[in-house]
Amino acid sequence: MPTATMATSPAVPSPAVPSPAVPSPAVPSPAVLSPAVLSPAEGPPGPSAGPARASAAHPARQELAVRTSPLPADTLLGLSRRGLLEAASAPHPVDRYAAAHLAALRAAAAVLACRARPAPAGGRRARPTSAWVLLSAVAPELREWAEFFAAGARKRAAAEAGMPGAASVREADDLLRDVQAFLAVVETALGRAHQPLLGPS
Repeated sequence: MPTATMATSPAVPSPAVPSPAVPSPAVPSPAVLSPAVLSPAEGPPGPSAGPARASAAHPARQELAVRTSPLPADTLLGLSRRGLLEAASAPHPVDRYAAAHLAALRAAAAVLACRARPAPAGGRRARPTSAWVLLSAVAPELREWAEFFAAGARKRAAAEAGMPGAASVREADDLLRDVQAFLAVVETALGRAHQPLLGPS
C-alpha cells in the first residue's frame, strides 16, 4: 500500500516584536550662570556666639544707595580699633559691652563707606535703616556677623543708658573677643592689614 503523505502547512512567520527603544542619555543643556560676586575671603569665620555658618553659596551683593558716614573707611577703622581698646580698659562690664558694640558698628560703617553707593545730595530722605541690615545687603559674606551684632543692639542701648545688669562680665568679655574677630574680617575684606589689639584671654 502506498504510504500516505501528510500535507504540511507552510510555516507562518511569527510577527516581529520590536525591541524596546533604548533611550539615549539626555545631554543637559549648558547652565546659565548669573553674575556672581566673590567675597574677598572664602567663608569668613562667624561670631563665637552666633548661629552656625550656612554651607550655601552667598547671595549676590546688592547695589544700594544709602547715606553713609562722611568719614572715610580708614578713619572709621581707626575709630573702631580705638573703641576696642577703650572697651578693653573699661572697668565695668556695662561700659565694656557698650564700647565694644560701638566699635563693631564703626567697623560696619567702614564697609558701607567702601561698598555702598552714596545717596545723591538733596534727594528724598529715605526711611532710616539699621546699619546691620545694610551690611547684610552690601556684604552678604558678613551676614552672620550682621545678624549677631543686630541682636545685641538693644542690650547696647540699655548699657549706654546705664541700666544696672544690662551686661554681665562674661557677656562683655565675649563681645570683646567677637568684635576683635569681626574687625579682623572687615580689615581683610577691605584689603587692609590687621594687627590684633588684644592678647589671648
